[in-house]
This record gives sequence, structure tokens and C-alpha cells, in this order.
Amino acid sequence: MLRIKDIITRMFKHSSDKQPWSNYYLEEQRDIKYTNKNIYEYMVECVGQDTDLFALNYFGTRITFSEMFEKVDVAAKAFRSIGVKEGDIVTICVPNTPEALYAFYAVNKIGAVADMIHPLSAGNEIKYYLNESKSRVLVLFDGAYSKVEDILDDTLVHKTIIVSPKDSMPKGLSVGYTITRGWKTKKPRFNDSDFMSWGSFMLKGMMYSKNYTSKMKSEDLAVILHSGGTTGKPKGIMLSNFNFNAECQQAGLVLPSIKPKEKIMTILPNFHGFGLCVSMHAPLCLRMEVILIPEFEAKRFHKTIQKYRPNALVGVPTLWEAMLSNKRFDDVDLSDLKYMVSGGDTMTNGMEEKINNFLHTHGTKINISKGYGMTEAVAAVAFTFEGTNEPGAIGIPMVGADIKICKVDTCEELPLGEEGEICVNSPTIMMGYFNNQEETDNIIKTHDDGKKWLHTGDLGYITPDGIIYFTQRLKRMIVSSGFNVYPGQIEQVIETHPDVSKCCVVGIPHPYKMQVAKAFVVLKEDVKESSKLKKELKELCKDNLAVYSVPKEFEFRDSLPKTLMNKVDFKKLEKEEQEKYDESNKNKE
Repeated sequence: MLRIKDIITRMFKHSSDKQPWSNYYLEEQRDIKYTNKNIYEYMVECVGQDTDLFALNYFGTRITFSEMFEKVDVAAKAFRSIGVKEGDIVTICVPNTPEALYAFYAVNKIGAVADMIHPLSAGNEIKYYLNESKSRVLVLFDGAYSKVEDILDDTLVHKTIIVSPKDSMPKGLSVGYTITRGWKTKKPRFNDSDFMSWGSFMLKGMMYSKNYTSKMKSEDLAVILHSGGTTGKPKGIMLSNFNFNAECQQAGLVLPSIKPKEKIMTILPNFHGFGLCVSMHAPLCLRMEVILIPEFEAKRFHKTIQKYRPNALVGVPTLWEAMLSNKRFDDVDLSDLKYMVSGGDTMTNGMEEKINNFLHTHGTKINISKGYGMTEAVAAVAFTFEGTNEPGAIGIPMVGADIKICKVDTCEELPLGEEGEICVNSPTIMMGYFNNQEETDNIIKTHDDGKKWLHTGDLGYITPDGIIYFTQRLKRMIVSSGFNVYPGQIEQVIETHPDVSKCCVVGIPHPYKMQVAKAFVVLKEDVKESSKLKKELKELCKDNLAVYSVPKEFEFRDSLPKTLMNKVDFKKLEKEEQEKYDESNKNKE
């Protein structure tokens, strides 16, 4: 972020022992003024008069800001025409298509709340989210219709708008999609008043002539994103307009080389903050062209990079693994890349070195940057850039954020260099968990300084010069291909099977997904293990969990290891699996 001469200058300036990283920022950056606009208003303000620039690129269909604003306005009127009012919650379950963004910004424009959920969620998960939010309007990816057709009657949803990935594709590609995939997709009867296509929805907006204004304030709830929990119960993360725009403004300050008209490839999905805010909203506010990728295809990734030649690429370690293992990348020129940012999971120092060598041999002098954060703070709360991008480091706090290390299970701050729980104070910290004050109070605590601190459940330490290092997770969470997988949630599902007595789920190493879930299952007395039973458990998981949460392996055991406190020793199971993985790799050598 800073030039070498800026860093040298700051070495001679005094910094607070409490915030040793402050010298890395210019004084005007530290005095950041946060906007009081809502999400959509702030984006429009940032674009200004440059509405002829391209905002979105979807399989070669390029959409200007002017065209996008027009689509958002029509969608906003369409939502009003079907009864959506200020403060209502609209659920959006669509992959990275232009329609997903039109719906997101339109909902915000009329003062409603966007509840973003993953299209790969299981039907019962979607049902849970809809009932929790009391959503009456659902914007749904057509490929997910078959999962929800039988559960919608058990929700308050009265209108479902069906979106197809082909809606904004170029004509030739749209026809090809219909022939190869679209015809297999089950769709509702559109003469049913409960359903409408995206085209019919937009037509209602064109015919809507009433005036409307939104009184939505910066501090009002704007977005609900979702996270699991160690208890197995998913939680809705409430983010205000202020939270979301603050993350956007912080991101803009740590990416100073980005210029209008430059391009970012957006592969991360819109159902969490890293994708929706860092990879979509922030780039649009910087007047970048956002290349929307609704489905990542590892085998075609090199062609996508060659075609679009992005200036920024944001992803999870799995993405970089796909790069390194694809020989077709040998001749790919990455000289246009100004930033490649990794988040969502940690990388080993060896992996980081391999990625940097890869970048340097493919036409760019940059090193990969790393972000650290969580959806409870929208996305990144720490970032690495020149001067702080040490191997294994997660950088320094974003502008306006503060991080300290506390003794585990306390609010007691530890000295620099000591390992403890990473705690964050930032304008991006969520309003709380939706309808769950108890869980909110467990993670956001007021310290003696009077400030509210987010207890991340992660361990780390801060060096004397202010650089932060992550060491390990306190909570039982598996990160698979950048997705958070919660063992408690999987265990709860598996233990509903009448033949299961006990279950323990752990993360096991995977060559490119980093980790996948494995279930250790103890059966009830007199029940024998069988391939049929294993298949039943897998189907049970598929029906109730997102695709990425379904265990890769199931292993039946007579008993599970226990700790001295008579709790299931999941760490011992993790250790066993790691040793098996290491031995297997050793034998391959």
C-alpha cells in the first residue's frame, strides 16, 4: 500500500505501544470519515458522472453503470409492486449473476433487508432460513427449485421470483446453456400466482408508476449473512449499511493502485461478506469492472484468466491450488495483475512461497496479499501489504480497526508477542446475531475501555512492530475450499438417524480443498455396519446440509476416544487422520 520511502519515513515516527501498526498509515488515512449513506446510495455517489464505464461483465455481456442503475431502479419498483415495504426481509438465493446484484441493490434502495443464502444449501436449510427471517419474498436460482418446491408451503413466502443463469448470457451462450443444462432444470408453473420469472418480475417494475422514497438510515439493518456455530445451529449475521460501507471504504484504502476501468474477477459467492462486499460492492465503488463467475471450473480457469486479464483476483487457497496444479497455466501471462488477495483460510509458508514463485514466473512482480477476518465483521479486519507482508503473517488492522490479544475466555489484554485470542474492534462489527441475543453476548463483549470487542475464537499474537500472526482456531470449525463447515451441525443431523448412537465429525487433510469433513459414527447396540447404512447417512446429510458440508468419509467405530473430562477427544481423531495422511504422502515419495 505504501511506497518504500513512506515506510522509511514512518520508521522514525513515534507510534503508540497499543497500536504499533499506526505508522504504516498516513495521517489522512487514519482520519477516515465514514459515509452515512445506505449501500446503494454510496455506490451511486462513488460512481458519480462515470456512468458510461462498464460495471459488470457476465460471459462477455458487458453492462455499464448506467444500465445497471436502470435495472436496479426497475427491480426496486417491481419489489414495491408485489408489496415489499421498508424493513421487510427479502431472501436472495442466486449465484453470481447480474440479477443477484440487481436484486441486492434494489432491496437496499427501497429500505428493505437482503437475506443472502447459498444456492447449494439443502432444502431444509433454506426452509430454516426462510422461517427464521419470516421472509415473504424469495428470489431463487432455478437450479434450487427442486429442493424447495415441497417446503415453501411450510414458510411465509407468498412470491418466488425464479432466476436462471442464462437470463443475462449472450444469446448464443444462452441457447447452449438451455440445450446442455437448462432443459434438465425443474421449474414451477408460471401460471401459478406464487411464482414468476425474472422477466415477468421486471415487467411489473416497468409498469409501476407510484412514487416511493426510503427513509433507511446508515445504522439500519441492511444485510443478513449466515454462519454456522459450534452448537450446530446456523446463525443470521446482521449487518448495517454503516458496517457494509465501512468495509468498502477500508478496502479502498488498502488497494490504492486500483484505477477506474480496471477489472476484478469475482469468483467468491455473494452469500458471504468476502464475496459480496470485498469482491463486488467495493470494486463497484472503485468504478472497476466486475467479472462475475457464477461457477468455478478448475479445468477452464486458465482460459478465463487469459480471456479477461484481470487486474485484481480475490480468492481462497483452493483457488491458488488449482492454479499451481494446472499445467495449462504454464503459458498464461499474469502481467496485468496488481493484486492477488487470499482469505477465507490460512496458507502454510510453503504454499505462500510456491504461489509467489508462480506469480514471478508468470509476468508479475507482486506477492500474494493475505486478508484475515470473519463474516461477523463483514469480511477482512486485517490485511498485508508492502512492509507487512511477512510469510505467515495476516498483516495489520484495516484503517479504523483495532486488534488486541486477550487471555482466552477473558477480556484481559496480553502483552505484545504473547499468544491469546484475537479480539477486534472495528466499525464493521455486526449489529448482532438475528434473534439470538445470547450468542451475540458470547462473541461481542464490552471491555474496560468501554469499547465493544469481537472475540474471534482464533488464537494469534502481535509482534512489537505491529504485525499480526494467526496460529490456530479455538472453535471447532473446518474450512473446506474457503467454506466454513461446522462439525456440530453435521453431528446433529447424523444423530437423527435411528441407528446412530453417537457421532464425531472432524476435518481431515485434502490435497486441494485443504480440509474435508469426516464422520466417525458409533451405532446403537445390535446394529451392524453396512454399505446400505453408510449410504443412508450420506443421503441424510445431502438432504439437510449444504453440499460442501456433507462428509467426504464415514467410519464406523465401536467407541470414540475420550478426554480426561470424559468428553469426545476430537483432537485425537484429527491427529490420527493427519498421521495417516502424512504416512500416505511419505509412501508416495
